[in-house]
Amino acid sequence: MTGDRVPVRDDLAGLDPYGAPQLDVAVRLNTNETAEPPPDGYLEEVGRRIQELTLNRYPDRPHRELRQKLADRFDVDPTGVWAANGSNEVLAQLFQAYGGPGRRAVGVRPGYSMYPVIAQVTLTELLEVDLDDDFQWSPSVVDAIADLDPHLTLVANPNNPTGVTVPLDHVTALHDRTSGLVVVDEAYVEFGGESAIDLLDELPRLVVVRTFSKAFRLAGLRLGYLVAHPWVVDDVRRVRLPYHLDAIKQVAALVALEQEPAFLEHRQRVADERDRVARELEQIDGVRVWPSAANFLLIRTDEADLFDRLLRHGVLVRDFSDKPRLEGCLRTTVGTADENDAFLEAMRHELSN
Repeated sequence: MTGDRVPVRDDLAGLDPYGAPQLDVAVRLNTNETAEPPPDGYLEEVGRRIQELTLNRYPDRPHRELRQKLADRFDVDPTGVWAANGSNEVLAQLFQAYGGPGRRAVGVRPGYSMYPVIAQVTLTELLEVDLDDDFQWSPSVVDAIADLDPHLTLVANPNNPTGVTVPLDHVTALHDRTSGLVVVDEAYVEFGGESAIDLLDELPRLVVVRTFSKAFRLAGLRLGYLVAHPWVVDDVRRVRLPYHLDAIKQVAALVALEQEPAFLEHRQRVADERDRVARELEQIDGVRVWPSAANFLLIRTDEADLFDRLLRHGVLVRDFSDKPRLEGCLRTTVGTADENDAFLEAMRHELSN
């Protein structure tokens, strides 16, 4: 026997693991986390309930209580609700169940950077249709996706990294003109845009995916879920790992849902700060800002190395400048007023010289 290492699968050899930088800087605005922590009393209540858990036993495998609580939130049948370790795991389970060799998924460009990764690791062909010149959805985008008739159509609403929303009539058209699942990724919908959940009664192949990481301020919890027709959940359960959702996470999510008004009351502050930052950026020569319904803004400049130059000011944003159609683009999360001011000050300093 020779060699110390087993080669990875050929198609994964050049794939870098997903990883936005986690740097110890003063202002971190690169991963669309919510700047405000969970509301007062939340961690104390979670801690109290954890003390009552029997952690020597496996958790409730189908997480029935959590699914019922989520179903109550949307007035749907709990058999059509499913949760997992972040919305990315929900998406991966959908790809495992409905993608794979010989199957096709379609998204848009620019789009969420994890879709190609999940497609590749599940051996699913992924095609991307370009949004229009302003990164908006248009009837021609719907036409192009419909012509491909994918097994999975991926619709992020609002879109990441652009922040633009998708008209719900486009979602209906995609469903009516394709034969596969239409997956609407609503990670940021609580900040703006219309939810597709109310369309479930009329669209049997619609799946809506959400997360606790953004508006619910629980990025560290890693919990996401889907709402769909029960047969989708039946299929996803075929690919889930045993006891995939631990007991502590289930408790933490249940308490968050019980305290939902306190968790979501910050959304107007985020929207106000987002709009303020956008107005300030528009006053800086050479900066283009896309309208956003999310908790982030996409900007474009002609300045080289702006990401690194901002980092020297202790401001970390997300660099998309090497991505197709996003040349010169950065994405900044809406942080606290002080964090946003630091970002704006660094932008003015770098772009006024």
